[in-house]
Amino acid sequence: MVTSSHEASHQIFQDRPELLTPVFRILGVPLPTKASIQVLCADATEIRPLERRVDSVLRVVPSDGGDFLLAIEAQGRRDPDKAASWTYYLAYLRAKYDVPALLLVVCQDRATATWAAGPFTTGVEGWTALCAHPLVLGPDNVPVITDPAVAARDLALATFCAMTHGRDRNIGAILEALASALGSADRQSADYYTELLEIGLGDSPARATWKELMKVNGSYFPGRGTLIEETYLEGKAEGKAEGKATLILRLLESRGIATPDDARERITGCTDLDVLDRWFDRAITAPDADALFTEDESRDGETAHT
Repeated sequence: MVTSSHEASHQIFQDRPELLTPVFRILGVPLPTKASIQVLCADATEIRPLERRVDSVLRVVPSDGGDFLLAIEAQGRRDPDKAASWTYYLAYLRAKYDVPALLLVVCQDRATATWAAGPFTTGVEGWTALCAHPLVLGPDNVPVITDPAVAARDLALATFCAMTHGRDRNIGAILEALASALGSADRQSADYYTELLEIGLGDSPARATWKELMKVNGSYFPGRGTLIEETYLEGKAEGKAEGKATLILRLLESRGIATPDDARERITGCTDLDVLDRWFDRAITAPDADALFTEDESRDGETAHT
């Protein structure tokens, strides 16, 4: 059954193809230093009654030639049907694109990784017609990264390592290192890897640990008043203010109350949640948009006079 965890294990290669460089180094497979990566259609169906789909297919295009395909499969357990389908994938992709093809199998437990290494043969007794030798990534060859500085140098690899070692006894230290590294990453990268790892950890206890670590997104020291934490909390407050401002405008509109441009700008420009709450309460009965602000202006005038 295809699960969210399954999807995350191969989707990361489509989204972050730079991960292939350290991965190929782990596997001992030479990868040109200058190569572009293309995501190809994963459909390997030839006849309608028999549908086959590879998880991900990438085309590696070195700058000096020698293209090859990389079929990527995320495998959560032993499956005897894979002996036939994996050899089929390789033969089909070789015939369709007329370039060599490799198969990479991603596993999150040692038993499955050992089995996935194959070889998987097709033929009759005494004669092998086809033989598939997958490349395999699993807990035994994917590094354990517990140093935040190392994780920060390659967030894609660090995230992939955390997914692969989700059941490892050191998972707490792995997640803490990644959380710390994401604290200094750009917001877009931090959001992407945070969400991807949460999905990739599936229903494991490690997922609960990760969610706890990331309650303050990317901050390894929640409650310490760090710049990262303050920036996050400010952004969160701004998001709440924007939402409340929208509710006020919608409420006025539903009551048929016209909102002049200056009133609209004042509402949307306010970031004080307490003030927005007062304006919302008044918007329920206010005869016009100006009535939202009248009491505040009177109060300000009295304060100035005093």
